[in-house]
Amino acid sequence: MTEKIISYLAIFLAIIFVLPAHEFAHAFVAYKCGDNTSKAAGRLTLNPFAHFDLVGLVLLLFARFGWAKPVPINPYNFKHLRLDYFLVAIAGVLTNLLFAFLIYPILLLITFLLSGVTFSSTFLALAADLLTTTLAYIFAINLNLFVFNLIPVYPLDGFRVIEVIFSKKPNNKFVSFLRRYGSIVLLCLIGVNWLTEYIPQLRYVDLFGFLMNFCTSLLATPITSFWNYILASVIY
Repeated sequence: MTEKIISYLAIFLAIIFVLPAHEFAHAFVAYKCGDNTSKAAGRLTLNPFAHFDLVGLVLLLFARFGWAKPVPINPYNFKHLRLDYFLVAIAGVLTNLLFAFLIYPILLLITFLLSGVTFSSTFLALAADLLTTTLAYIFAINLNLFVFNLIPVYPLDGFRVIEVIFSKKPNNKFVSFLRRYGSIVLLCLIGVNWLTEYIPQLRYVDLFGFLMNFCTSLLATPITSFWNYILASVIY
């Protein structure tokens, strides 16, 4: 029971750190590109409550996949329409990737420092466990958000990238389909993935979960290998 409480608390703390940074990156780049919409809407902030979407937050807590409220932008305010729209679209995921890269060595170092420590109280032991678990979730959620948000369906960042690619083809049927039905498709995929915890047989059709795990593992390997090598070189 204690482990579950620590796990959910660590996930929540990680989300408070990760989601605002992702959304702030969108708002900041949009503002720098000439669009004041996100600032006027109060989204140019690291305050997590300005960015939380209730459904996306609940899904992040319990299904490990979710989202925040999309940052409002008006691309017609951009100085260079296609380029700036693309930069705004990828700002969030690049922030996730950068934070994952920077948080992992902190996790490694703290885990190493705590490995030989004997705690004088249960409270200190639980606090240390919460700290390392939170850092581990910050790393994992950043990588998951990087991969998840690049899925090309509305309202995710990958859809904006697709919009940029097809922006010279107005009324494109593919883009229209992704905008109209993307969120429904996304919720179905997440639902199947979540149900695999209760119906193990569904894992054979959970292509979404397989691809997410494969891509995040592929992304994590060079980061963890690099920092493990650096830490091993410094210590030994």
